Amino acid sequence: MRRSLTYALATLAGCAGIAALLSGSLSVTAADAAQAPVPVAGFQIVASYPHDPSAFTQGLVFDDGELFEGTGQYGRSTLRQVDLQTGAILRQVRLPARVFGEGITVWQGEILQLTWRAQMGLRYDRASFTRIGDFRLPGQGWGITHDNEHWIISDGTDILRFLDPTTRQEVRRVQVHDGAHRLKRLNELEFIEGEIWANIWYEDRLVRISPADGSVLGYVDLSRLWPRSQRPDREAVLNGIAYDAARQRIFVTGKHCPRLYQIEILAGE
Repeated sequence: MRRSLTYALATLAGCAGIAALLSGSLSVTAADAAQAPVPVAGFQIVASYPHDPSAFTQGLVFDDGELFEGTGQYGRSTLRQVDLQTGAILRQVRLPARVFGEGITVWQGEILQLTWRAQMGLRYDRASFTRIGDFRLPGQGWGITHDNEHWIISDGTDILRFLDPTTRQEVRRVQVHDGAHRLKRLNELEFIEGEIWANIWYEDRLVRISPADGSVLGYVDLSRLWPRSQRPDREAVLNGIAYDAARQRIFVTGKHCPRLYQIEILAGE
């Protein structure tokens, strides 16, 4: 039986507390809860679609029934609209050869695309794909999403920065941590049901993060999704998370991955 994403996340959120209870103590303190292992969810594939295997996927967004993708590498970076069913590129903008494209998000009629080391983000009109400006981005750019109030940006460290969309200034930041362990190499980001989800560079799992304090709420083990033996090289890693909020659908893919998958999160695995 399939469960809704909201139910699955609620179930996973309760797993840490249950684990503490099962440890033998009837009294669970805040410290006990903080030390309890975070839940690791499984998944099942709901649907599989073609994906351009030449795409070095850096960002993935599903917005108002349309799928957008940002790709990287110098001289090959693009912003594109992709047909979900066929994987065909419907529209595409090529970035300057000196710019390495990174994560993307849709914000109020615009598409925002980060750059890796150019210290700027690019702004496009969503409807026309016309570049309408840029914004300063101190440090590296990896992933970007938003919570309807702030832009949320990763830079490859354990820090997530929250920017004011009007001033483009940082208003706060959180350090992502699983207990005492700082979680680094946070890559592509997506905001899903009040949580920040992220790929971890070179790891076959997603991490669910609290936007309030950066604590890890759980993981999704994707190790069975795309076997490493089928990948063309070491850089062909899982990267790209898109959420269709209207239908609660999650899509994932990877760099040079020949498929894009719709997955269902399985609580309790």
